[in-house]
Amino acid sequence: MTEYFVGDDRTNRERMLAGDLYIADDPDLERAANRAVRLAHEYLNAFVADPSTSRPVLAELIGELGEGAFIKPPLFVDYGAHISIGAGSFVNYNFTALDVAQITIGRDCQIGPNVQLLTPTHPLAARPRRDKLEAARPITLGDNVWLGGGVIVLPGVSIGDNTVVGAGAVVTKNLPANVIAVGNPARVVRALPDDES
Repeated sequence: MTEYFVGDDRTNRERMLAGDLYIADDPDLERAANRAVRLAHEYLNAFVADPSTSRPVLAELIGELGEGAFIKPPLFVDYGAHISIGAGSFVNYNFTALDVAQITIGRDCQIGPNVQLLTPTHPLAARPRRDKLEAARPITLGDNVWLGGGVIVLPGVSIGDNTVVGAGAVVTKNLPANVIAVGNPARVVRALPDDES
């Protein structure tokens, strides 16, 4: 394998968190990912047994879990530790949040079923991909964002406060606050209606 990091003494985790290329199948990162799989499974089992007692497991999995924030299991994350969910936000079934970079979800968001927030990126060149190089860019959702079922948000995207994204949309670029966006790629179709109308 090509030596990609000559003179760079950082660990793969340090490179990953900096948004730089790193080796994705690093043993330390694999242990952290396995922890996340275990906790997501424990959360599902705890929820099935007694939903009222499952929150501590979710709080252990998710980096920051605001008051009243809730995720319906099952959920799928890379690490969980790089996810922040604001108070009052609701996330429906089959949430996939690949948190190689930070994922920030604001307050009072509504996330539909089967939504995917995908921070990882991969080189286009064949050899670095074969050598398991990866990088990532963060995703940020403002307050009161609504993502309809099946929405996919790609690496590096920010979505402004109050914005609504229609079911099945693929968000490839930043979206401003207070708009409705639909389609693949998602495009703004109009401003949000005034609360008074």
